[in-house]
Formats: sequence, structure tokens, C-alpha cells
Amino acid sequence: MGLGAYVAVSAALFVLGLIAILVRRNVIYILMGIEMILNAANINFVAFNRFGSMKLDGQMFAVFVIILAAAEAAVALAIVLNVFNLFDSVKPSEADLLRE
Repeated sequence: MGLGAYVAVSAALFVLGLIAILVRRNVIYILMGIEMILNAANINFVAFNRFGSMKLDGQMFAVFVIILAAAEAAVALAIVLNVFNLFDSVKPSEADLLRE
């Protein structure tokens, strides 16, 4: 497999994540879309590192993004649980009290 296959999988994953963010009206699905976009970036980092220089730069960036995604998921899920306790819904449009 060449670089094009990795980039195609990454682009497909990015588009699916973007569609999940734009179409879904549930915060959990939006978070899953963000995770898919971050995983698409990881695939690009590792693929371009493999077919480019033989240093470990791509893998280090991928590990950093994985750590960032784990922290983002933990904080975002805590916020979602708090919003669900306040509004009894996980739809972002129904949490209108935060706008005031």
C-alpha cells in the first residue's frame, strides 16, 4: 500500500467526522465526530512520517493528539453530564439557559 491509500482512509474518516458534527443534534455524536477527525489527523501524521523521513516525529505528534483527545473526552463528557442533569437533555439546542 502506498501513501495514497492512507490519505484516502484519512480523508474518508475526516469527512465522516465532519458529517457527524454538522448533521447530528446530539452532543455525544458531536464528540464522536471530533474524535474521528482527530484520528484522521493521526493517520496522516503516521503515514507521512512513514513515507517521508524515518524519524519519529509523526508518531510523537500522534501520541500527543491521542493524549489531547483523551483529555478532551473526559472534560467534554463531564460537561455533557452536567448539562444533562440541568436540562434533562443532551441536545445542544435545548440548553438555552446558558445563553442568558
